[in-house]
Parts: sequence; structure tokens; C-alpha cells
Amino acid sequence: MNDTLHDLRIREMAFADCRPVAEIRVGGWQTAYAGLVPQSYLDAMDVEEDAEKRRVMLSKADNPVVNLIAERAGEIVGWAAYGPYRDGEVRTEDAELYAIYLRPGHFGAGVGTALLRTSTERCEAAGHGRMLLWVLKANTRARRFYEHHGFTADGAEEPFEVNGVEVPEVRYVRELGD
Repeated sequence: MNDTLHDLRIREMAFADCRPVAEIRVGGWQTAYAGLVPQSYLDAMDVEEDAEKRRVMLSKADNPVVNLIAERAGEIVGWAAYGPYRDGEVRTEDAELYAIYLRPGHFGAGVGTALLRTSTERCEAAGHGRMLLWVLKANTRARRFYEHHGFTADGAEEPFEVNGVEVPEVRYVRELGD
């Protein structure tokens, strides 16, 4: 690991991490999606409401989602979530990266790369052959990040509805084990 990552720790999320993760997720949406989704939706996002949603999901024994935390010097600086690929309501044999968000000030420091690497390594070890993800079509920064890490758009597109506005998403895929 390079010098910027020597003090970074990746671990599974604990119940006490729900509020910091909610802060990162809400802040991430409000920063990354400004101008891409309706501002009224972004303005209405609530950290405490999001934290409670994380607590409920984390407390479910049958929840197949794995939440990872990136921590530096005791501060949570990033979060990723992955699990089975969702094809509608059906879970498939493929893995899906549901989210990666970083605290502002930690972009470009390898935190996202470390979270992505850990997620893909764990999915490969669990026997998944591919990892898929959905990203907003207009989110060029995220698309470049995923492309840099071996993901390619496979041509699938779906609209994601936000406050009555359709926001197009594109699907990316990466073969695991390469």
C-alpha cells in the first residue's frame, strides 16, 4: 500500500457506524448528484432518517448486503455496500456493488479504490463470477472511476425515478478472477 493508505482500515460496518455512514451517504448524494437529480429531493434528504434506515437493515439477520467501512485514525471516511445482483426482485449468482461514497476531502486518496478492491476480492472469494453496478449516466466522475478499475458499460440502461423525474442509469460489469 502506498503512503496515503498505510493508515486506512477496511472493516465491516457496526451498528454504531450507522450515523456516520448516513452523513457520508447523504452528503455524497447532495454533492455528487447536484444538477443530476431534482434539487428538491437532495434538499429533503435527512441524515437521521437515513441512519435509522441503516440501523433497521443492519439488524436484519437475513440481510444479504455487506457494508464495509473505510476508517482512518478513528474517523469513518468511506462506505461501500455489496451483495447479490438484483434483477428486479430476483437475486442472481452475480454480485452487485450497491454503493461507494466518500467523505468530502478524501477523493483521489485511494479510499474508494480500497473499498472497491476489498468488495471485489470478497465477492470473488465467495464464488461470484461477475460484479455489476448501476451508475447515473451523467455521473462522469464515477463512470471514469469504475472504468479505471476494469468495469465496462454493457449497454443496459434503466431510468431511476426521483421525485417524478426519470434519471437514466447505465449498468457496468466486471468479470471477477481476471
